[in-house]
Amino acid sequence: MGYPFVEIDLEKITANARLLVALCHKQGIEVVGVTKACCADTAIAGAMLAGGVQALGDARIQNLCKLREAGIKVPLMLLRIPMPSEVSEVVKIADCSLVSEFSTMRQLSQAAKNAGLVHDVILMVDMGDLREGVVPQKILPLVQQGMLLPGIRVRGFGANFACYAGLIPTPEILNNLVNLTRKVREEFLLDLPVISGGNSANIELLLSGVMPIGITQLRLGESILLGRETVNRNPVPSAYQDAFILHAEVVEVQEKPSIPAGKTSQDAFGNTPVFQDRGIRKRAIAAIGRQDVELEGLQPTLQGVEILGGSSDHLILDVTDAASEVCVGQELCFSMEYAALVHAMVSPYVSRVYKRPEKCCFG
Repeated sequence: MGYPFVEIDLEKITANARLLVALCHKQGIEVVGVTKACCADTAIAGAMLAGGVQALGDARIQNLCKLREAGIKVPLMLLRIPMPSEVSEVVKIADCSLVSEFSTMRQLSQAAKNAGLVHDVILMVDMGDLREGVVPQKILPLVQQGMLLPGIRVRGFGANFACYAGLIPTPEILNNLVNLTRKVREEFLLDLPVISGGNSANIELLLSGVMPIGITQLRLGESILLGRETVNRNPVPSAYQDAFILHAEVVEVQEKPSIPAGKTSQDAFGNTPVFQDRGIRKRAIAAIGRQDVELEGLQPTLQGVEILGGSSDHLILDVTDAASEVCVGQELCFSMEYAALVHAMVSPYVSRVYKRPEKCCFG
C-alpha cells in the first residue's frame, strides 16, 4: 500500500456507534448513521451497523446505490433534497427522502407511482439554520398538498442544525418542532411518527438529559466517525477520536530561513501568507497537499511537529522541536478533523487501509 493512506479502525467506529445508539435509545431516539463523509464506504457502513444503527443516510444517490449493491438491507435515507433529474432512481434506491418543495414531492409521487412503489418523505422545517426547509408558518399547506399525492407517504418532520448558519439546537427550538408536529397531527389526523431532530450538534443535549421528549430520530455522522459533537467539537465521553489516521511520507528535510528572501504575493490558492521570523528552522515536506486533504484540519501525532502550510502536492512542516528525529522516507501520521476527513476520503490519491474486527455486519 503506497502513501498517502488513511488507516481506518473499524472496531473504534463500531464502538462509537454502539455508545451513541445506547445513549439515544435511553431517550427513545433511533439513529441514522450518516456515511457521506466517507463516500458510503461499505466497510465503514458495516461497522456502523455492527454498532446498532437502524438506518443509513447519505447525501448522494450514487452512494446509496453503492450500499445497496453491497447487500446492505437496512432502510436508506437520502439526506440532500432530491434533484428533479434523479427522482426515478431515488424512489427505487432510497426508502426515504428529506424534502422541502411541493414540486419535488409531486415528481417523487409520479416516479413512485410509475414504479409501483410508496416512497416515504420527511418534510424539512427551517428552524433557523437557513439551509433547507420551509419556515414553520408554511408547513400546513405543504402537508395538505402532500397528503393528496399517490405513492408518497409523509412520515414526519425534520430539522437541521450547525451547518450553514451554525445554529445551535436548544430545547426551546426543538420543543417548537415537536409542538408543530403535534399541531399537524391534530389538524390532519396523521400519524407522523418521525421527528428527525438534528444531527451530531444535538449530542450535548443528549448528554445533559435535556433533549425534548418527542424527538424520535437523529442523523449522526461526525459523532460516530470522529467521536465529537459538532457545536464546539468536544469529544464525546468514552468515544474514540482516532478511528481515522492519515499516513504520509517525508520527501525532504532541510534547514531553511523561516521567512522568504524577497517580496511576496499570493500563494497558489490566492491567499496571502504571513510569516514570522524565527531564524533558521528544520523544515520537512510530506508528500500530500491540498489536492488530497484540507491541510488546516490535520494535527500531527508526533509531538513537536508544526504544520506551516502547503501547496497542491506538498505539506510544509516545522520539525525543529519534534520529539524524535524526522528524516526522508519516514512516515508521519496525522489525526483529522471533519473537513480533512471528507477531502481525504474523496481524493483518488489517498488509499485506505482497514483495521477490521473479526466479524463485519452489513445488516
